[in-house]
Amino acid sequence: MSFNCGIVGLPNVGKSTLFNALTATAAAQAANFPFCTIEPNVGKVGVPDARLDEIAKIAGSAKIIPAQLEFVDIAGLVKGASQGEGLGNKFLTNIRETDAIIHVLRCFEDADITHVDGSVDPIRDAETIETELLLADIESLEKQITNIERKAKGGDKELVGQMDLMKRVKTVLDEGNPARHVELDGEDEVRWAKQMGMLTAKPILYICNVNEDDAAGGNAFSESVAKMAAEKGASSVVICAEIESQIAQLESVEEKTEFLESLGLEQAGLDRIIKAGYELLDLHNYFTAGPQETRAWTIRKAAKAPEAAGVIHGDFEKGFIKAEVIAFEDFAGLGGEQAAKDAGKMRQEGKEYIVHDGDIILFRFNVSK
Repeated sequence: MSFNCGIVGLPNVGKSTLFNALTATAAAQAANFPFCTIEPNVGKVGVPDARLDEIAKIAGSAKIIPAQLEFVDIAGLVKGASQGEGLGNKFLTNIRETDAIIHVLRCFEDADITHVDGSVDPIRDAETIETELLLADIESLEKQITNIERKAKGGDKELVGQMDLMKRVKTVLDEGNPARHVELDGEDEVRWAKQMGMLTAKPILYICNVNEDDAAGGNAFSESVAKMAAEKGASSVVICAEIESQIAQLESVEEKTEFLESLGLEQAGLDRIIKAGYELLDLHNYFTAGPQETRAWTIRKAAKAPEAAGVIHGDFEKGFIKAEVIAFEDFAGLGGEQAAKDAGKMRQEGKEYIVHDGDIILFRFNVSK
């Protein structure tokens, strides 16, 4: 199961610099002109989790494999993108294929870096991008409604339900609000909404890219973004993309820690982005552990045991029998699997078990030939 976040924003706000730092590569070309990113760059990032090292040490694992979150660097959008301005149509399609949106906003002044609108105003920039996404959704939905109305005349309940939902969403969009504001009733509407592919239905995280001097405390620009995000029921993270790119080049944990401390920072901004991305997508981790490897697996917070097993391999889900589960606290506190068993802390759970964050699991399954 792969989850990804699309990094969007106007040209020259620091998207590609952020992406380079996130993936610790120079895969995305960071340059001072619009549309330097022509194809979406994709990078997978290990999700920091201090529990991995502790589990691996207790289990005597030869290898540690963190969970991964995928980031997609999408080229800069401009006003009129929904009508094909710049390279808009292509990039709107790329956004449509992501699970969530990370919206990078320029919150720094720099006379050497041009701004497409001539001045720094992150609230205006956010509205520009979101208006384009909204207009693209309206155009897409109008076509979908025209297509389904003809088919729904036959009285098919599924099609009638889809059409009613589309019209509800259209009303919200016409009022200037994102599709995520529509309350969905039941599993069918959740499924239909996903099929509609609305850009404004995706959860969003605002990234305030500030200069080095403001990295620790933010500035007036980032404060205005935080207020806007709160009003929208979203969240924001303050980072300095240039600092993050410097951190990404340091090899040891000690060097990174020392560098952060010299800047008055407790944690790398990238770690906060990854954590916020997990929260945005409503994800958490469970673990498998043994002599060969300790590994973190990413699942939805509401995932039941068979679905969690399927993240490892489809056969695990199809042939699911049971899950042998130890909570992280018991595994770490008692000193491993055998000690947890002896203390009665290993549980056998069935198909209805909702996997908790930090569970250490051994799946039992059988797939008949």
